[in-house]
Amino acid sequence: MTSTRSALDADWLAICRRAVGGLERMLADVPTTKERALETGTRGSGGDRTLEIDHNAEQLVFDELDALREEGYRFCAVSEERGVIDYGDHEVRVIIDPIDGSLNAKRGVPSYALSVAVADGETMADVAFGFVHDFGPGEEWWAWRGQGAWLDGAPLDPSLKERRGRDGRLEVLGIESADPRWIKASIEALQDSAYRLRALGTIAASLCQVAAARFDGMVSLRRSRGIDAAAGQLIVREAGGYVSFPWCDEALSAPLTADPSSPVIAARSQETLATLERIPT
Repeated sequence: MTSTRSALDADWLAICRRAVGGLERMLADVPTTKERALETGTRGSGGDRTLEIDHNAEQLVFDELDALREEGYRFCAVSEERGVIDYGDHEVRVIIDPIDGSLNAKRGVPSYALSVAVADGETMADVAFGFVHDFGPGEEWWAWRGQGAWLDGAPLDPSLKERRGRDGRLEVLGIESADPRWIKASIEALQDSAYRLRALGTIAASLCQVAAARFDGMVSLRRSRGIDAAAGQLIVREAGGYVSFPWCDEALSAPLTADPSSPVIAARSQETLATLERIPT
């Protein structure tokens, strides 16, 4: 009989890499927008219409989780499409967004990511492992709580700071939830904060840009879902950056769910984080 083991001890990097390989093969089989735009006719637990590529990507990740359960590991999974799935232990959570940036993937825009986080609690502060694979540049990001963060096997430098112009504005600020109406409502504060804006269309990948100090900061202009930010926010913090979810009681108390709860703010310094928190969202 297989003994029960803590899922925190599983080889999550290998699991995530196998899932990436499966997703790459699946997406290669449906290369056109016409093929990738097909919908299942249902909505996921987060409320969005489910694309067939979302459904198939999620199934590939759950195949890995099913195999993990067969090895004796116990946990629960929180996913964009299926919600919460019981694998025998609600103390350990695996938070999955199989394709963060589904619109990009559908339209062939080269920035969309697999995001997987493992936590021993219910909030962002409890995330112990985070993994993001950005399929556009083919970059692999991961972090372990208290151990640092890596990009393609090289450790990220926690001493990197933001870059500012002579007037103090940030050189590059990432924004997500880039609906023109929401940008309009925040435009004056954005203008006062940064010289240039960049919108990738994926919260997970945008957070990773802050982790590497490619972006000097990042703001989502509307509430983010736990599944979108869980892995990336740990990568930022382990790479020396700072993260907050300002609509929550504490900076990292946002729940690890598929429901929108708070905007997510990330920066390379606490000073910049505080400045970005004042942008209307």
